[in-house]
Amino acid sequence: MARQAKSEGRRDRDRGERSQEVELIEKLVGINRVAKVVKGGKRFGFAAIVVVGDGKGRVGHGSGKAREVPEAIRKATEHAKKTMIRVPLREGRTLHHDADGHFGAGRVVIRAAEAGTGIIAGGPVRAIFEALGVHDVVAKSVGTSNPHNMIKAAFDALQHCNSPRSVAARRSKKVSDILGKRADAAAEARE
Repeated sequence: MARQAKSEGRRDRDRGERSQEVELIEKLVGINRVAKVVKGGKRFGFAAIVVVGDGKGRVGHGSGKAREVPEAIRKATEHAKKTMIRVPLREGRTLHHDADGHFGAGRVVIRAAEAGTGIIAGGPVRAIFEALGVHDVVAKSVGTSNPHNMIKAAFDALQHCNSPRSVAARRSKKVSDILGKRADAAAEARE
């Protein structure tokens, strides 16, 4: 009797944890057909790139290869879920500051934008911001147009984004000291 009650309690707890799991946004960036040359000819497969995010500041990317498209997408999605990072957002709609990211020949410049701007970015970088939950941002990709390198350059830039709270903690200051300069500059610009 006691064992049965314990197992039922554990089962209920597991169900509760599953219901608390957040719904993830999955964006398929691209699928390529790849070939492996073997003795008898060529073996064709598929490579997929996927971006996954929760729409609230967490995002990850992954790639997967398989003989069938659905299997490649599943592998890429699993890889993306394992590599998720947290990015601090200002007012839940944009980034706190501008950032540059590099990977290989790719360079991505990301700039915070005012409310109502929307996502001004192309291709794979747009998918990252949609999955991240950013609504107002401007991004420019310079150099390569290879989606793998563009995504990795964008993630390099996002990893360097800091919130005023984390900067204040690192400098042993108050958040108002960090943000006060921004508010003073805005007031002077208005006058």
